[in-house]
Amino acid sequence: MERFVSNFRNRVDGKGRVSVPAAFRAVLARQGFASLYVYPALGVPALDCGGERLIAEISILLEDLPPYADERDFLSVELFGRCEELKIDGDGRIVLSEELRHHAGIEGEAVMVGLGHKFQIWQPGGFAERQAEATRRVADLRALLGRGPGGDQSS
Repeated sequence: MERFVSNFRNRVDGKGRVSVPAAFRAVLARQGFASLYVYPALGVPALDCGGERLIAEISILLEDLPPYADERDFLSVELFGRCEELKIDGDGRIVLSEELRHHAGIEGEAVMVGLGHKFQIWQPGGFAERQAEATRRVADLRALLGRGPGGDQSS
């Protein structure tokens, strides 16, 4: 299965255009998708991005909820209702709408970070904070599980 991995920092021009990393475009192409689905991430100032697999994952999540449940409707509004299908131009760029840029606080630069099944777009400072938090939480989790920094079991 193809995965979005690594992170890339790119310039965002005044029109909101930003290059999608070639490695990420290759994953989308292998999924048979020439565009990109983008929506405001839930609970963080970032954008969730992906192709058909991401949309299929959201559909499965929603199908597990009762058809007329408020939770299903609320999630549908947030995940599908705010989703934009962005075309990738011949130079590998997308245009982020004002709404998307505002949600993530993106101005002159953006960081695109792979999360396996999807990737996120962050304002660089926000991503640095998120990465530091992830490092702390993983260290706490490892300590809770009784593993040292090298993966060895502690006595």
